[in-house]
Amino acid sequence: MSFAAGVAALSIVTAIACAIPGVFVVLRRNSMLVDAVSHAILPGIVVGFWLTRDLESPVLLVGAALSGLLVVLGSEALGRTGLLAGDAPQGLIFPALFSIGVLMVSARFADVHLDTHAVLVGDPNLIAFDRWYIGGVSIGPSYLYLMLAVLVINAAFVGLLWRRLEVTTFDPEFARVSGIRTGLLNMALMLLVSITVTAAFNAAGAILVVALMIAPPATALLISRRLTVMVAWTVVIAAVGALGGFLIAYYLDAATAAGMSVFYGAIFVAVLVGTVAQRRRGHPARVAVVEPEPEPVRA
Repeated sequence: MSFAAGVAALSIVTAIACAIPGVFVVLRRNSMLVDAVSHAILPGIVVGFWLTRDLESPVLLVGAALSGLLVVLGSEALGRTGLLAGDAPQGLIFPALFSIGVLMVSARFADVHLDTHAVLVGDPNLIAFDRWYIGGVSIGPSYLYLMLAVLVINAAFVGLLWRRLEVTTFDPEFARVSGIRTGLLNMALMLLVSITVTAAFNAAGAILVVALMIAPPATALLISRRLTVMVAWTVVIAAVGALGGFLIAYYLDAATAAGMSVFYGAIFVAVLVGTVAQRRRGHPARVAVVEPEPEPVRA
């Protein structure tokens, strides 16, 4: 596999892996929580590196995921006090955690590949240099297979818990009455988001990973009426946007992750303009609301 093909494959797999859990994040109106988690994982990465001195250690993934989960737990705890409303708890917690991480990087690890530029925007081209060889033949970047594993885990999670995710997303009150442990399921989903953001950190950084997770499902929401259709469109948009962004970056000699984000923005604007134009021509208004599947849901 050539270097360019490896970067393209890594970009596509990373985008799809991020977009799958992003569907339920968007539908639950927790999109900005992804931004909070993506910033909050930095101190977990730094602590993991401090313990292992190895950027490839799985300890970094565990530490970062737990650090990201602190945002969710802390936000819920502050929200239950009744003293703060809206997203104010997130606005208090994640800047503090991210600032701690930046200070740790600047003070202790400025000589390793934990610089603030990589932290913010990532770079799939850099991580693609670490290649996996079988029988002396390159089969692509090693990181590609890590993201493939994350993609499989995310797809399995959504597939196995589809009905529970569906009912807790569209009718949380009914879910609680039915005996579904909504709090535990939400925590599991946010842990999955935290792990995915952590895994994609090197490719997209703390800022652009939000675009990978939110832009495809947000665009699919404009053109979908059923959850299954929205998921299908999300995967298609994620793949097309990743490939288009890679090609833009390749020919302009620019940052790949930034090219992907710009391409996702262009797709969203095009779909939004088309939706508004259709509404003005007198077609039925397409409100950004997805309905659950018609089959009965059982707890």
